[in-house]
Amino acid sequence: MTRQAQSALLFLLGASLLHAGTTDLYLRYVKEGLRPLLLLSAAVLITTALATLWYDRKQDRQPDGRHDGKHDGISGPTKTTTRPTPHKPPRTTWLLTLPILALILVAPPALGSYTATRAGTALQEPYAYDPLPPDNPLTLPLTDYAARAAYDKGRTLKNRHLRIEGFVATPPSGPPYLVRMTLNCCAADAQPVKIALTGEVPPVLRPDTWLRVEGTYTPETTKDPVNGALIPYLKVTRATPMKPPKDPYEALAR
Repeated sequence: MTRQAQSALLFLLGASLLHAGTTDLYLRYVKEGLRPLLLLSAAVLITTALATLWYDRKQDRQPDGRHDGKHDGISGPTKTTTRPTPHKPPRTTWLLTLPILALILVAPPALGSYTATRAGTALQEPYAYDPLPPDNPLTLPLTDYAARAAYDKGRTLKNRHLRIEGFVATPPSGPPYLVRMTLNCCAADAQPVKIALTGEVPPVLRPDTWLRVEGTYTPETTKDPVNGALIPYLKVTRATPMKPPKDPYEALAR
């Protein structure tokens, strides 16, 4: 591949990172706090690509260094040199741009039910539980509800009307799950946290449908068939479809 082609690939990669970092697209792949590093990486790649193109054009405008073999008066006769003609690469090398163009034009969605049903719940017991506001209904992160229901025996959830958002996952057997994916750094280390649904659950649930669920705490629990971890239940009183949130991931309750 020529240096021009390498520069083009660097520029396209940098442009794709810039596009993701200046929109909400990057939230499908990394945590929100990594946005500055993503934009910095895009700037470095684009600058490198433009600098490489500028250097090559500058080299092309210089003489080829050919001399007539006479003495220069100091170091004796000079050698005749010519710049080598670069080998023209096959056009198929430009196919390497297709994955980058696909990332720009057809961005893959955030992780969903396929991953959630094949990975065990990553629920962890937090060190402490923050006091809950007196809101009614009380909107809670799914991971917060799951931790309080599973490890705190619902002590702060009893007699509260709750609202939780997540996407639907339907395992081969057992109750449907409401799920949020959690991550430490990026989508590569994402893990699901699940709560099982009981009560007035809609009769037909499509995987990956986002729901805003209202309900109450129930002490019922089940075991994740993937890793045997504890999954708490939520007794549903109302379930409403919703658009996916800007940030589809949640942080683990700690």
